[in-house]
Amino acid sequence: MPIGNGRVMMAKATFARASASAALAWAMAIGTAHAQIGGDPQPAQAATDQSSNPDIVVTGTLIRGTPENLAVPVDVISSEELSKQGAPSVVDLLKNLTVANGTVGDANQFDTRAQGSEGVASVNLRGLGPQRTLVLLNGKRMVPSGLGIPIVDVNMFPAGAIGRVEILKDGAAATYGSDAISGVVNFITRTDQEGFLVSGDYRYIDGSKGDYGGAASFGHKQDGFRVFGAVGYQRRSELRFTDRDFAVQPYQTNPQGAWTGGGNPGNFDFNGTVGGINLTTDLGCAGLGGFRSAPGSNTDRCFTNFGQFDNLVEPEERFQAYVETEFDVTDNATLRFTTLYSFTNTRVTSSPSYLPTLPPSANSAFGNGALFIVPGYAPALRDYCTLYGAQAGCTRNAAGTLDSAAGLPVLFRPFLLGGNPLFDNGSNDRGSAVSRRDTEALRFTAEANVRLTDNLDFSTSFTFSEYNRDYDGTDTFGDLLQNALAGFGGPSCAYSSTASRAGLSAAQLAALAGTNGCTYFNPFSTGIPRNAVSDVANPNYAGTRNPAGFNLAPGAGLINDLSTIDLFFRTPNTQVRTRQFVGDIALSGRTGLRLWADEDIGFAVGAQYRKNIFRTQLNADANLATNPCPGTPLNPNATCNPLTGALGFLGTNFERFAAADVYALFAELQIPIIDAINLQLSARYEDYRGNVGSTFDPQARVKIELTDWLGLRGGVGSSFRGPPPQNLSGSGVSLQVIGTGFRAVEVFGNPNLEPESATTYNGGVLIDSGPFNASLDYWRYDFKGPIESEPVSGLATALFGASGTANCGNPAFAALQSRFTFNAAGCGINNVSRLRTQVFNSANVKTSGLDFTASYRGELGPARITVGGAATYVIDYKIDDLNVENILVQPAFNAVGLLNFQTTAYPIPQWRGNWYVQGDAGPHSLRLQFNYVDGYTDQRGAAIYGPNLGALGGASVTRGKEIGSWRTFDATYRLALESGTTFTLAAVNIFDRDPPFARLDPNYDSFTASPLGFTLKAGVSQAF
Repeated sequence: MPIGNGRVMMAKATFARASASAALAWAMAIGTAHAQIGGDPQPAQAATDQSSNPDIVVTGTLIRGTPENLAVPVDVISSEELSKQGAPSVVDLLKNLTVANGTVGDANQFDTRAQGSEGVASVNLRGLGPQRTLVLLNGKRMVPSGLGIPIVDVNMFPAGAIGRVEILKDGAAATYGSDAISGVVNFITRTDQEGFLVSGDYRYIDGSKGDYGGAASFGHKQDGFRVFGAVGYQRRSELRFTDRDFAVQPYQTNPQGAWTGGGNPGNFDFNGTVGGINLTTDLGCAGLGGFRSAPGSNTDRCFTNFGQFDNLVEPEERFQAYVETEFDVTDNATLRFTTLYSFTNTRVTSSPSYLPTLPPSANSAFGNGALFIVPGYAPALRDYCTLYGAQAGCTRNAAGTLDSAAGLPVLFRPFLLGGNPLFDNGSNDRGSAVSRRDTEALRFTAEANVRLTDNLDFSTSFTFSEYNRDYDGTDTFGDLLQNALAGFGGPSCAYSSTASRAGLSAAQLAALAGTNGCTYFNPFSTGIPRNAVSDVANPNYAGTRNPAGFNLAPGAGLINDLSTIDLFFRTPNTQVRTRQFVGDIALSGRTGLRLWADEDIGFAVGAQYRKNIFRTQLNADANLATNPCPGTPLNPNATCNPLTGALGFLGTNFERFAAADVYALFAELQIPIIDAINLQLSARYEDYRGNVGSTFDPQARVKIELTDWLGLRGGVGSSFRGPPPQNLSGSGVSLQVIGTGFRAVEVFGNPNLEPESATTYNGGVLIDSGPFNASLDYWRYDFKGPIESEPVSGLATALFGASGTANCGNPAFAALQSRFTFNAAGCGINNVSRLRTQVFNSANVKTSGLDFTASYRGELGPARITVGGAATYVIDYKIDDLNVENILVQPAFNAVGLLNFQTTAYPIPQWRGNWYVQGDAGPHSLRLQFNYVDGYTDQRGAAIYGPNLGALGGASVTRGKEIGSWRTFDATYRLALESGTTFTLAAVNIFDRDPPFARLDPNYDSFTASPLGFTLKAGVSQAF
């Protein structure tokens, strides 16, 4: 069943219009097609087999016809190799790369670096951040997304179009410009296909409906004309937290496992004083599945689990289409045009609602700018106190009744364990909040190549790409919620506005509440019919108890109605569009000059212009221009300083526009010194104009062939990355854990950002002795001024310490404390409402390591046997001291072997590797593979692993400090028949291992491991 509400047809129409000329040429060629598929290049030789062709550019050089002894450290994965691995998904492929760490893929919403990127996949070479890996398609740039971290979404590429993937494991800004700090991943389309190829596959995943997809491609070449086209479709099915035993753990096992102290059932202060907050849990907490603070704890809180409403894998529907045409204009000139279109529809399920951390203003009924209030006259409060009495903490006046003017502060969210009734339907039986994440991408290229002489080539190209992200959030207008708590909710309430209640006394308000079309919202457990996940009924639900003397009509005070909820529960929408225009011109070839080698010196010179555009559009709920203050929905003239918007948690922004022009000059020399020594020299100058300035980056690489089977290679150079335009201004909001739950963290742009830069070093030994091939490479990055968001964990730890209030009120910490907004209880880690941070040039990083690869090919009877493997060992990942507001918030540390939660580093296991045995006999192929990721340590201290005074009576939970290694075995069988039919059966994680436990929301590290368990994928393809 489609997710996209008709978007599929619209997407197809858009693509058809965008590529009409290319499609027409493709259609004209079909009639003369021959039903034959050309062979794929072998993995180890893909780059060099084609390097003698002047039309091929190997990743890492701009010189056409580059010699085979190039010094660039490039790994090549061919489509044939991927087929023998069972055609893994993009996420699985990237997570298995030994040279990558911190891959965005599953369960994205729980880390700020991945929030909002559901349905997106990226590459993160060396763990330096996916924004520092340059992703190319056929050697040309792709526009990055406009997400918080600007990354290239590799889900845009149709798998059926890719002939090979080349991975340059070294900085390459001298060749390609900005973003190529950690390396380059170049997806290269097929050039040798003749005829049609269609394929389909299904992947069994326990607990879900499985994943499935299909692809079709066509290629033809005749009389100076070549055409290639491919389409792909993939569908991922939902996998819930509750579908995996490890994903939902008791509070006593993992207090950080998606538990919050501000949920529903919530927490109340029944003494009515706003200043000294003394919260007491809703006594319906345990009966509905919550956890109440253990005896001996210094707080009384109801902790509720939102993870059971979330997914480990979100449902996704993806479509891609690619068309490429090439014409020989003359014998020495060709024109090439490509069009890529893709879209992704994702539906994200999340907590039924969020904790409203922005307090209601005085424009709302009983709003005080401090906390939410349930007035003493509210039927829900009177019923709750009648049901539970003094044990709930309810206090009464001398007459034995609740004071109708008493204000009772509330720490809660509107919905959690009971689900959100606005989303309670057949496909979402949990009542999780559901949000859209829709992506549409478009890319055109036009390229002209001219052979001026036998030794001189000219090329020019233009690339336009656009990436549109349309995503919803779910949140609450706090003042409208406060109105409903006080009996002035609902769309027909005559006294909802501030003006309509002006001058009314507390007694008059009490008399008017719940009348004249006004309705109530019941925040207590008595308004929850059942636990939406376990379906266990709530015996204290007002609708079941039928308490005497109360009106049980929806909205009258005890039973909540949809219209009241629909008014205060909002859907903020953001549309982010990034565009990139790139123009290139280059001259390359052979100089005719030689040193002491048999080959001429090669060269390339050229220029590039790039224009990057970033734009956001917001609906009224999310737009500060429309709703600048909490009270604006009730009073158009409401004022506030600073402008906070009306949303209670996610925050509100202004629409933004930013653009940047980049001008570049580049040059490269390939210098064969002698036949056994090849030197590559590259340099690039880029000018960003304005405050960013310019940068010059040189690079040198050398390869030395000591013998026919032994070689050395090495290089040194500088790389850089200019600040994306969206990081220079504006703001965004992420959700991060502070204290006992998620809090809104505002991230502001910084106009004073400088380009980040790195000096890279590499050196290696290469062995090629016929059946045995191996390499050992040392690499190092000295990284200066990385552009990052300030680390939330460091800011919180510096201010609050282990006690939770350590430096509150300390004058030296005043500037840092001003970054935090607290509720009425004042400075303390569990009283944080919001945090203000910014993008900045962070602490310097030095990282180094070793890459190993080896393979041996032999014969065993009629079978060809290949044994091989690859591994990466990270020696160090040292981060310097980091200061914010002149306070040390992150002391220098070595991130290797650590989880690095909420720091400026990703998880960095010390070892990663995979080893395989493959047998090929006639049409049969069998591959067995072992994958290994080293264990690592969660370096968080006593705040996580020390005594838990707030909820466990001082007991410590030490489990999860050491995160175990991740070891899986895979097996793939392939049968390739002479008829062109190929069958594939791939078993992944044969022994059905759960991911290692980690003290994170999904109870594992989603950057490193997979929640899927054993999967079985069956595929078939047919060439004709």
